[in-house]
Parts: sequence; C-alpha cells; structure tokens
Amino acid sequence: MSWLRIYSDSNSGAALKSTGTHADIARELGKVGVRFERWDASQPVVPGASQDEVIAAYRTDIERLQRENGYQAVDVISLTPEHPDRATLRAKFLNEHSHSEDEVRFFVAGRGLFTLHIGEKVYEVLCEQGDLIGVPDNTRHWFDMSEAPYFIAIRLFTNKEGWVANFTGSDIAERFPRLPAESIAA
Repeated sequence: MSWLRIYSDSNSGAALKSTGTHADIARELGKVGVRFERWDASQPVVPGASQDEVIAAYRTDIERLQRENGYQAVDVISLTPEHPDRATLRAKFLNEHSHSEDEVRFFVAGRGLFTLHIGEKVYEVLCEQGDLIGVPDNTRHWFDMSEAPYFIAIRLFTNKEGWVANFTGSDIAERFPRLPAESIAA
C-alpha cells in the first residue's frame, strides 16, 4: 500500500502527518507542486524485461505525457535483489540532489521510497506498482530502493541526456528512514 509521511526537516522521529489513501497523498503532494497519480499497471512486464518491451507496453501513456509536458527522454530502470550493481545504484540515489528539470517515474512493478525535501518539511512517499510521481525541477530529494530492490520504473525527462543530478552535499538523507528490504515483497 502506498503511503505518505510528512516530517519536520529537523525531526525524523515523529511524522507530523501520515496517510495511506491515494486521494490524500495526491492532495498533500499537490499542495507543494508534486504530481501523484494512480495508473493502471496491468501490462504484463516482469523484472528482466528489456527497456524496449517495457516502453512498448506503456507507449500510449508515455506519448500522452510527452505531448502534455514536452518530455524528450524516456528510459527504464529495472532492479531485482540479484542485480550485481544494486548496492552501487542504491548509493547513487540515496544522497539529496535535485535536477534542473522535472523527474517523473511510473512504477510498473515493485516499489521504492521517494523522499522530498521541500521548505522545512520532508515528504516520504512509498510508491508502488501503478503509482506515478512527478517531482518538479529543482526539488531536493532522494530515492531508496532498499538493499534488496524489486522494481521496474519508467522515467521521463525533458533533458535528452536523461538523469542528471545536482548533489546538495547535505547529509539530511542519512537522518531519515531507509526502506527496509523486508518491505519489498514481489
């Protein structure tokens, strides 16, 4: 079940607010300009599917988003607990960073934890199969896939280069919860 927890950026111990309904998550994130939608992730795609297979399965939705928002690049990230580079990839996303463009992810399978640092609050969003999150440009955030990742996500970018991070150098991500491996069940 997807959920949202909102913290003060100075206190990771107690959430100021917590919700598990998609409508409430979308409303709370919408207040800070973050897109959160529920899509039908019913196309048969499994970890290990090629990028072309995943994109082909969701081509209609991808093309709609490209028309609406001018996205130029689309890629797929797919990880399982057996992936040989899972620890390196996890570390790459775990530090607070931003992008000069929107970052959009649609979870085709599995789940991951997006954490957004907006103003003096931290928004922790567990995204699962069927969730689409759109993080606005220059929004500080980090992403945790757990030590045993299981997810397939389609990523859309306005930059043809794809994922380009601007790391803040802050240690804030170390002070907030990580996604435990046991919560990632296929």
